Amino acid sequence: MWGKISSYLLPICLGVFMTWGSAVAQNITPISQLNLNRGITIKGTIRSVVGNNFILDDGTGTIIVDAGPMWYHQLNLKPGEEVTVVGKPGRHDFDAFQITRGSGEVINIRPAGGPPPWAGGGKR
Repeated sequence: MWGKISSYLLPICLGVFMTWGSAVAQNITPISQLNLNRGITIKGTIRSVVGNNFILDDGTGTIIVDAGPMWYHQLNLKPGEEVTVVGKPGRHDFDAFQITRGSGEVINIRPAGGPPPWAGGGKR
C-alpha cells in the first residue's frame, strides 16, 4: 500500500518543489540589470527641518533625509511641505540625490554615483 501512495505523492511533491523553485528564480534580478546609481524614490510631508536635514513622514513611518551640508547649498525647506525625494538609504538616514517640491520645482542635491561634491569638506 505504501508503495502505491509514495508513487502518487512523489510526483506531486516534486511538482510543488519545482514550481516553488521556478517562482523564486523569477524574482531574482540579473546582475547586468542592477542600477545602483538610479536611487530609490520616497514621498511624504516634511515634519521638521534642521539645516538641510529634515524628517519625512509618509504616513507609514518617518526617516531623516540628509540633503548635504548648509555650507555647500541652502535649501530653505519648510515643515508641512510635500516633497518627493530620490536617494539611497544611508547608515542612519536617507541620502538625497534630488528633491521635488509639491510645486514641481526640482532641487538637484548631488549625482547618484560617486562621492558627493562636498566630499573632502570645505576645502574644495
